[in-house]
Amino acid sequence: MKLILTREVSNLGNPGDVVEVKDGYGRNYLLPQGHAIKWTRGAEKQIADIKRVRDAREIRGLEHAQEVRDQIEQLSVQLSVRVHDSGRLFGAVTAADVATAIKKAGGPSVDKRSVEIAKPIKQTGKHTVGVKLHDGVTAHLPVEVVGAA
Repeated sequence: MKLILTREVSNLGNPGDVVEVKDGYGRNYLLPQGHAIKWTRGAEKQIADIKRVRDAREIRGLEHAQEVRDQIEQLSVQLSVRVHDSGRLFGAVTAADVATAIKKAGGPSVDKRSVEIAKPIKQTGKHTVGVKLHDGVTAHLPVEVVGAA
């Protein structure tokens, strides 16, 4: 079955890629989950649009990744979350929370999948989070987790 990916699928491809998969995998997983659309000649036009959006969001090279890393590392990011009286969080800080906080702090928009949290953040205080921008370029961002008022 020939499909066009609309989202990144691990071990298969990126949005806009045309892939050949087994019928059952495409019919039972990729299509119902919205990860792909059926390939047709008309859908070829959609590939260009998907790739254009991906290129606009993507880091353009090693030099660009280093510039973005410098921007991110200069930020002061503070997350306000609900906490228990003992200082423990109700839940944990997620990669999506960090990506949103970076954007709110005036930094570039980063994909939540590029945020690397070494161990779950479940306490208030200062923590370090990695943001993978390119092969070999990772920004280390200090994040302060405080209790919500």
